[in-house]
Amino acid sequence: MPPRLPGRLGKVRALEPFQSREFTLLWLSQFTTAMGQWMDQVARGWLLYDITGSPMQLGLVGVLRIFPLIFLSPIAGTMADRYGRKTQLITSQLINGGANLVLGVIILRGHIEPWHVYATGIVAATVQVFQQPARQAMVPESVDRAHLTNAIGLNSIAFNISRMLGPAAAGLVIAGIGPGGSYIAQAGIFMASSLWTFQLRLPNRPPGRIGQSAMDKESFFESTVKGWRYVIHHQTIRTGMIISLVISFFGFAANTLLPVFAKDVLHAGPTGQGLLLGAMGVGAIFSAVLVVSAGDTFPKGWIIVGGVTTYGIALIAFSFSTWLGVSMLLMWVLGMCNVASNTVTQTVLQAESAPEMRGRVMGVYMQHQILIAIGGLSAGALASIWTAQQTVALFGAACAFGALAVLVAFPNIRSIR
Repeated sequence: MPPRLPGRLGKVRALEPFQSREFTLLWLSQFTTAMGQWMDQVARGWLLYDITGSPMQLGLVGVLRIFPLIFLSPIAGTMADRYGRKTQLITSQLINGGANLVLGVIILRGHIEPWHVYATGIVAATVQVFQQPARQAMVPESVDRAHLTNAIGLNSIAFNISRMLGPAAAGLVIAGIGPGGSYIAQAGIFMASSLWTFQLRLPNRPPGRIGQSAMDKESFFESTVKGWRYVIHHQTIRTGMIISLVISFFGFAANTLLPVFAKDVLHAGPTGQGLLLGAMGVGAIFSAVLVVSAGDTFPKGWIIVGGVTTYGIALIAFSFSTWLGVSMLLMWVLGMCNVASNTVTQTVLQAESAPEMRGRVMGVYMQHQILIAIGGLSAGALASIWTAQQTVALFGAACAFGALAVLVAFPNIRSIR
């Protein structure tokens, strides 16, 4: 049984989703899975560089992780709607844990080769694509509609806390017993996540599905295309997707070029880079707490537009800053605005989606991570021609103006609540 919040703590509005046994299990699964994934990012990079000494291969293993996302996220969403979300989530977590266990054993036996790192990395990236739409589509089924914003905010808190704790935990384990021990620990984490998920009493297939027999007669391809058409023709979902594309492409130039700012602009070195990332993480957690505390009472459309616009303005200000303290404050603002807009956008998408379409909608939404990678690559290429400061300023201006353009072109966003 998952733990329950005692006494008055359980009556705090921000924590009300934890009164649901199913949401608590989902949250625990989300937190443990995210911990394992963040540990993997640190351990895999360390391991590959240790056995190859090649910075280029570090970049290559990161690029390879994008391909499953490009080709499989719409398929993962369709599978979640057609065949069973709980089964998909448990299966992908178990495979993730199994791949980590195999890699850990290979490392401990001293037989590790670079292709082992690449192969298990592709397996991990592939199954993680299948985890996200299944888990996200189950959140609205685990809480009352009035608590959906709180629930998604609490998931954001879990993700951002794991982003701070996971790399630190991986570093400690690697320093103590090596990367092999880290992967054994990660395998255990994914097994625990699977145990939480297994205990869920949610229906394996979406409840209240309309036209179930008709969908069962559709081909898999037809179901996938139907999901894309649903996103395009649903006014609110389409608008949410478009503004998400704006911040995804233009909003992460500073993250990509952060080493340049830390070394050449702020003269703060790797310690300064860590402080900047830490400030962004603190801002993200602070924002998630605010969203959770506000509940479902605020005008979501204005929060999304305001968050993305402010994010762009903060990027411009960051590009001009030459003081570490000011830059840390601006990174805090960036973390806060990003999580606020992202959390509220996810709330709108999940609340507006029909239960039988929710997996496919979230599968399409996952495609924004591809734009983050393309935007980062574009920022790096442009910074090689201009300066990093000019590049970030340009991307920040495009982010802010893009959000305002969405406000003008899609006025329905103003009425989204």
